[in-house]
Amino acid sequence: MQIKDKEQQSMDPSFWDDPKRAETILKELKSHKNWLSLHDELEGKIEDLEVLYEFYKEGEGTEEEVDKRYDEALAALEDAEFRSTLNKEEDELNAILEINAGAGGTEANDWAEMLMRMYVMWAERSGYKLSELNKQEGDVAGIKSVSLEIQGDFAYGWLKGENGVHRLVRISPFNAQGKRMTSFASVFVHPMIDDRIEVEINPADLEWDTFRASGAGGQHVNKTESAVRVRHLPSGVVAECQQERSQHMNREKAMQMLKSRLYELELQKQLAEKDKVEAQKMKNEWGSQIRSYVLDDRRVKDHRTGHQTSQTDAVLDGDLDGFLKAYLMNDSVEGEE
Repeated sequence: MQIKDKEQQSMDPSFWDDPKRAETILKELKSHKNWLSLHDELEGKIEDLEVLYEFYKEGEGTEEEVDKRYDEALAALEDAEFRSTLNKEEDELNAILEINAGAGGTEANDWAEMLMRMYVMWAERSGYKLSELNKQEGDVAGIKSVSLEIQGDFAYGWLKGENGVHRLVRISPFNAQGKRMTSFASVFVHPMIDDRIEVEINPADLEWDTFRASGAGGQHVNKTESAVRVRHLPSGVVAECQQERSQHMNREKAMQMLKSRLYELELQKQLAEKDKVEAQKMKNEWGSQIRSYVLDDRRVKDHRTGHQTSQTDAVLDGDLDGFLKAYLMNDSVEGEE
């Protein structure tokens, strides 16, 4: 019924009079069709398995064929079960992913850049579009902070469990004695809200600044003050953008980022009120890491789900789906208790 209603809306002659609303409706239509397609695919595989099994009982077909169809049906069922965990309104949205280096200077800055590379590679292999909203380079190597926008269906839903502190243990390439060093960086993911979600902000609560965008080593990359920073005075939340060449476009993007952060904070407040995720509050405490990456022992372990792997290189090259799915499935089970 929802698909039919939205298809009728899209055929209205005035549909594109409001482009933002039209894009939102088309996104919702695509999402509903994807769910229907997933259901039909699962139903088809189960029916194929039932038919093949009946033939097998009559002496036609082989056990290998039945096993193959069974594995296909099971994989489709597990995929549908996982997709059902992405059931919140905000799960379908684009994501803003922020990384901040912890204490430790060059070591921590290098680790923050390694994390950025990991998420960029995951996004690219997952078919998402990426844009860099803001980045502060490290003094010697790496980065102090970065904000990335990851665009595509369910980007936020996939990444929302990455919030928290990530810990690296390795033989340091920056230490002449080759000592084993520990570094920390925090990751904060929030949805990039669109017209489906309203966030009201009083203009009087905003403080705006403009500055010249800077590149590596703090060098200014353009001569005009095109970069924009906005502070929400009641909450203290700050957003800044230097991605675009024009101040107007950076101002628009910074405002969208601010609304997205305030929305995420409200989501976290609601979760805290339900006493659901005490360990998930956005405090960036260095003693409460969510995941450890121990390179010399070849081990990456998520401390919330227990999911781990020895494929450290693959993980740092963006092979994150196992960790992301484990968190979402675990979170879904806890939510039912």
